[in-house]
Amino acid sequence: MLVPLLLVAASVGLDNFAASVGIGVSGVDARTRLRVGTIFGAFETGMPLVGLLLGRGLASALGHAAQWIGAALLVATGVYVVVQAIRGAGKETPAIPASQRTGRLLVTGLALSIDNLAVGFALGTFHINLAVAAAVIGAVSIGMSLLGLELGSRLGARAGDRGELVGGLVLIGVGVAVATGVL
Repeated sequence: MLVPLLLVAASVGLDNFAASVGIGVSGVDARTRLRVGTIFGAFETGMPLVGLLLGRGLASALGHAAQWIGAALLVATGVYVVVQAIRGAGKETPAIPASQRTGRLLVTGLALSIDNLAVGFALGTFHINLAVAAAVIGAVSIGMSLLGLELGSRLGARAGDRGELVGGLVLIGVGVAVATGVL
């Protein structure tokens, strides 16, 4: 039963990986890695629990809308980052790039994990130990997020001053991928 759980964790963690690449492009430090890992991991771990607690009634009410809500939040966050990057072109860069501010990370983490409500509904039907499932999903999410940050950071070093713009565009791309069902 662990292999299917790991596959589910990896599949729901792919969007975290992709978003982390976008965040990492504008540069990361140890504090950013900690914040991204903590926020993304907490949402990815908590949403299946919330899904299980809320039950199937909410699952049918939300249905496919959860995917669209998450995608819209990601696209909106990406658009905001792109607009801020364009407005700030040629100006001194802030100490913390816009894509890495805690409030924005919270919105992104929420947007990325909305689809995990459905995972929680499904876990309730398979008699999987919920604590084990949440721990596995959270650990995989944190690992994939940190890997994405590292890859994004390396890409950002090549993107130079355009890192913030590239990061926003990646977030928009992830939102579109979530909306179309690719992620």
